[in-house]
Amino acid sequence: MENLREMFQLMTRRFGLLDKNCCTAGGMDISLIQSHIIYEIDRKHRPSIQQVADSLSIDITTFSRQVQSLVKLGLVKKTPHPDDRRINLLTLTTEGKYIATVIDTQMNDYLQEVFSHMSEFESHMVMNSIKLLNASMAKSKVCCTTLG
Repeated sequence: MENLREMFQLMTRRFGLLDKNCCTAGGMDISLIQSHIIYEIDRKHRPSIQQVADSLSIDITTFSRQVQSLVKLGLVKKTPHPDDRRINLLTLTTEGKYIATVIDTQMNDYLQEVFSHMSEFESHMVMNSIKLLNASMAKSKVCCTTLG
């Protein structure tokens, strides 16, 4: 059997998941974690800080620092919840929406280019394998806690 860890290490490197900055958008260097936070805020309707931290499986202290850096960059806005001012809701600013769109386009272009080297059958096989792997990881007791 092939070395699974080696396969995943190689894929991680090829995806650039070990790079400090995952992308440049709007003249800004965006870190991988910032990219994930922007993505989660963009796909949810006014999530709380805790909801996004939970969906990314990041401890709240680390997450709060990252959100604060995005607020300082003018990409994210924190608003107190109208019914409970202890809870902050997150939204993307206009600039944040622009950055989310640029990153989304970059990632989709990258993935389309990668998949262009496969037949339609191979592409479907890879997509189904990724779905199966994600489902298995969600069931695992040793990895990948509360990812949605």
